[in-house]
Amino acid sequence: MKYAVIAISGTQHQIEENQKIVVDLLALKEGETSTTDQVLLTVNEDKIAIGTPTVKGASVEFKVLKHFQGEKLKVFKYKSKSRYRKTTGFRAQLTEIEITKINF
Repeated sequence: MKYAVIAISGTQHQIEENQKIVVDLLALKEGETSTTDQVLLTVNEDKIAIGTPTVKGASVEFKVLKHFQGEKLKVFKYKSKSRYRKTTGFRAQLTEIEITKINF
C-alpha cells in the first residue's frame, strides 16, 4: 500500500494517488496543478519515512477541481434576563483537489 500524510491549508490529510479531498480555500485557479513539499510521512509498501518535521525529497502533486461554499452554519448568541439575542451565519470557502502523484 502506498500513501502519505500531508499538511495543506492548516490541516493534515492521509492521502493516496487519484484520491479526491476537500480542503480550505487555496489561492489557485480551477484546473491548475501544483505541488506541495509539506509531506509529514510516506509509506511505500514496507518502507516508512517519518519527517522531522517533513520528509526530505518527498512531494505531492495535485490538481484543483473546483471551489465551492460549504454548508451553512447558524451561530446564535443569547444572554438570559437581558433580552439579548443575535443570530449570524457562516459558510466555509472550500476547494476540492485530486492527488495525481506522490513522489518519494
